[in-house]
Amino acid sequence: MQKAKALIYSFFPKAETINSSGLYGILIGCCFLPLVSPSLALGIGILISLAGFRNHSIQQYTSKILQASVVLLGFSMNLEEVITASKSGFTETVISVSGVMVVGLLLGRILNTEKNVALLISTGTAICGGSAIATIAPILKSENYQNSFALIVIFVLNAVALVLFPFVGHQLGLSQEVFGNWAAIAIHDTSSVVGAGAVYGEKALQIATTVKLIRALWIIPLAIVVAMLNKSKEKRSIKFPWFILLFVAAILFSNFFQEYSLSYDHFAWLGKRGMVVALFLIGSGITIDQIKKSGIRSFALGVSLWIITSIVSLYFLMH
Repeated sequence: MQKAKALIYSFFPKAETINSSGLYGILIGCCFLPLVSPSLALGIGILISLAGFRNHSIQQYTSKILQASVVLLGFSMNLEEVITASKSGFTETVISVSGVMVVGLLLGRILNTEKNVALLISTGTAICGGSAIATIAPILKSENYQNSFALIVIFVLNAVALVLFPFVGHQLGLSQEVFGNWAAIAIHDTSSVVGAGAVYGEKALQIATTVKLIRALWIIPLAIVVAMLNKSKEKRSIKFPWFILLFVAAILFSNFFQEYSLSYDHFAWLGKRGMVVALFLIGSGITIDQIKKSGIRSFALGVSLWIITSIVSLYFLMH
């Protein structure tokens, strides 16, 4: 932690004299600079977290910033390409979501992981990471520590995937289309999917974002199934991801009213920068203590399921 602080002070000599809110404000402002990439923003977030600079009042807006950025990115999407990606990704989504859930629960039994933790990690891997976990947790009525275990595993793997996937994609010579679909299937959170897609290329970004958002819709049927299996418990509401409908509305609006294309470019830029901000905030929420407390079995389950999902999905996409 002391080394991390020393590194921050070397870049920001006056950081010691300002509070966490001020430091967050400076770094969030830096996220709007062209030279700050998604992976760099995530790395900076992790660095300041390890140094002990955390501001929960700002971090609580991560989800809202992510959702708003996704909607803004919709203004840059081509309707015809979106429809094509939706059709091509639907079958893969049905198979992969079902397969990941089954394999995840089986691995949970083999590794003797708590049932709720296994279900949450499987849900986060199959659909959309932290958002899926946040939706299922209140319906499952899981304990706070179980939710934390699942979220920490997902967040750590997101950080790894953001750097690893583009590297592997380039080494294997994957096309923009294949990489976009692969990222959407095998990377957990939408933010990291978009980040990896943005690093790989514009086409990969469009496909990855669209297919991932289609997968996010599977939160609803899965939540209903979980609620039915836990029907003896107190009934709880299911939060519909309304931002997905706004994302679709943005695509339709920009394609039917093309005379405002200059404004759409500005919206899309803001969406991309917003994603960088969201990645910074995600990184700033990861702590060593949380990772240690999450348990070896939880990580073993998350990593094993992630590796299986990544390898199997890439195999089918390339054949």
